[in-house]
Amino acid sequence: MASLLQLLHLIFSISFLLVCGIATSNYQTPKPYVVYMGSTSSSNNELGSDQVAESAYMQLLSSIIPSEDQNERRSLIHHYNYAFKGFSAMLTENEASILSAAGHPDIVSVFPDSVLQLHTTRSWDFLETETGILRASATYNKHVSSDVIIGMIDTGIWPECPSFNDKGIGEIPSRWKGVCIEGHDFKLSNCNRKLIGARYYPTPEMNSINGSKMSPAAGKTSSGSPRDYVDHGTHTASTAGGFPVVNASYYGLAGGTARGGFPSARIASYKACSKVGCSSSSLLKAFDDALKDGVDIISVSIGADNFFLSDYKNDPIAIGAFHAENMGVMVACSGGNDGPFSHTIKNTAPWIFTVAASSIDRDFRSTIQLGNGKTFRGSAINLSNLTKKRTYPLVFGKDIASNFTPTYEARNCRPGSLDPEKAAGKIVVCVDNDPSISRNIKKLVVEDMEAIGIIFISEAEKDVPYDSGTFPFVQVGSVEGLQILNYINSTKDPRATILPTVEIPRYKPAPVVAYFSSRGPAQQAENILKPDIMAPGVAILAGTIPRTDEPGSVPVGKKPAQFAIRSGTSMSCPHVTGAASLIKSVHPGWTPSMIKSALMTTATVRDNVGKPLTKGSGKSANPHEMGAGEISPLKALHPGLVFETTTTDYLRFLCYYGYSEKDIRSISNTNFSCPSNSIKELISDINYPSISIANLSRNQTAAKTIQRTVTNVGLSNATYIAKVHAPVGLVVDVFPQKLVFLKGVTKLSYNVSFFGKTAPSGYNFGSLTWFDGRHSVRTVFTVNVHD
Repeated sequence: MASLLQLLHLIFSISFLLVCGIATSNYQTPKPYVVYMGSTSSSNNELGSDQVAESAYMQLLSSIIPSEDQNERRSLIHHYNYAFKGFSAMLTENEASILSAAGHPDIVSVFPDSVLQLHTTRSWDFLETETGILRASATYNKHVSSDVIIGMIDTGIWPECPSFNDKGIGEIPSRWKGVCIEGHDFKLSNCNRKLIGARYYPTPEMNSINGSKMSPAAGKTSSGSPRDYVDHGTHTASTAGGFPVVNASYYGLAGGTARGGFPSARIASYKACSKVGCSSSSLLKAFDDALKDGVDIISVSIGADNFFLSDYKNDPIAIGAFHAENMGVMVACSGGNDGPFSHTIKNTAPWIFTVAASSIDRDFRSTIQLGNGKTFRGSAINLSNLTKKRTYPLVFGKDIASNFTPTYEARNCRPGSLDPEKAAGKIVVCVDNDPSISRNIKKLVVEDMEAIGIIFISEAEKDVPYDSGTFPFVQVGSVEGLQILNYINSTKDPRATILPTVEIPRYKPAPVVAYFSSRGPAQQAENILKPDIMAPGVAILAGTIPRTDEPGSVPVGKKPAQFAIRSGTSMSCPHVTGAASLIKSVHPGWTPSMIKSALMTTATVRDNVGKPLTKGSGKSANPHEMGAGEISPLKALHPGLVFETTTTDYLRFLCYYGYSEKDIRSISNTNFSCPSNSIKELISDINYPSISIANLSRNQTAAKTIQRTVTNVGLSNATYIAKVHAPVGLVVDVFPQKLVFLKGVTKLSYNVSFFGKTAPSGYNFGSLTWFDGRHSVRTVFTVNVHD
């Protein structure tokens, strides 16, 4: 904790700034802010230090808040004191500015408590089959420890979900220091040997993020429970570490055994999010508590909005993940759902394992039968009760426009654009010229008018089936859509029906990069390749909360489902979490960066027909879309070589990125000194399992050289030979071309040079593979060439 002298210095500085008039007299509405104060010291983990820290934060808060507001605002929303220091409180914009300008050596940043968004089986069998190893991970589970603890920071947990059964799981590890917090609808007995911890924090629906005043104490109790009412946290937790459940399905779809990536893992739930999103201050508290409790891996399917991408020291996930990494805890994060556009990837700090989403070898289709007998198959998850025996009037949205509505709006089925009387009892065709209106909104518009169903024409996300419940919905591409529209125009009485969804097994090709999956390069630092890896995130079956409050979500005569099918990078992230947990159980001494490297360098880049991975358009996927490729969990258990990215690498990254030594020393609680030459181009040099060069000029007379160091985790006395796959025109050389690991030698370095005089403009993609006859250690590279 900051010394008393430091605190007195800060209070004096604040008083000086107030006297000098930095704070204006104009009234400003207080709103939540986070004050981040860097890393803790080991003494902060001692008994009583939490109370000392809280007292010091309160004293600091009192020095900044005017006397007339002391009674109302002299309280903390959260304070952090295990892995990192700081607090959150209600501050005005001026008060926050004064704290930022006060010059306290421990204040790294002061930022608004913003809202971050949620990024929302067969998948594990598919991953294991495509590695060429037919044994399921359950085989490994017989020989490994079940003491790996996964911390899920999400919307909470539904403990009755069968995925959280603790049958056959041993006693809770003695090192676990967490708790199971009771609530009005959550009992201590809801936790067990599988679900070993559950906490909850103020979420955006109960704590104002937009500036209105509210008692922090009220915010802490108004949710009252770790229970999940959104479904997101339950689905992600069961995907990562769910207990195997036989005969699982979503009303008969996706039937089979539902299980997590490492079924014997323990799960600890940290409810920091609601349907509205996740507050920065609660996310930080969840990170701090998870690290204090003793988790091994943290899974975060959350990210900032594209319009509010923060600097790393103002980003709660980047802050929490840095301190987790520093304590040996991996953090896996979803990359976001803003694809297929470039520069949309989220959670891009190099110490975060950033995950893109892909499809698996299973699809869900519904058949459209027209009145003329023609049929078309489209993407859907609908529990329709319509049959072939009866057809219904078929209309195009523009032909049933409400009065004074532009045709463009009616074509897109915008809210208020259709005439309810003309839509009732019909199947309505809508197009997607206006992507600002989601298919869910279009479905609700049509459903609300008592229409029979909806046919949605769009190329976007046509391979990502939308769950419309019992309401008939099907999506087709532009080719099929044009034929349907031609049919409507060719007859006086167009009719159609939409049949219930059927499952298409052994679907090819798979995996394919999901349309929605956010793409690189990263806006903040293009010299680090993001995303890192790809994992299943399309139509994933996993545990859910029983839905009884949503009309049309449960078929007549059926009980609420215990499993649901969801898509998003939120679903791909826990796949990586589960795979990392399996590796951690087999190699308990491996660091997060070693596990990350193992998954990246063994990733597959070919689909189930043996061709290079593609995206929805059918074109080849590149590393900005899929990272190193699709995870192959069992191959990653024996990677041969790994790249260890150390804390020093990450601190150098911060130097190269442009942070001051003062901030870096506070963040790391060290006396670290930046290299004398600290420029962004040097970020490429940190020891990462991929290579990204954002700026390679054709006019350079010398090649750009990057160094990497590998650690042998396979057999000793191994010899690896380098093989380069580079695009035409980009000259890539490796020195040495042979790595010989003799007895006692575990680390070796090599250089890779890039010369782009004749390379095409823009990003060039390739790979370098080290092969010893048994292991293939593949490193992808991205090089941006310009004149």
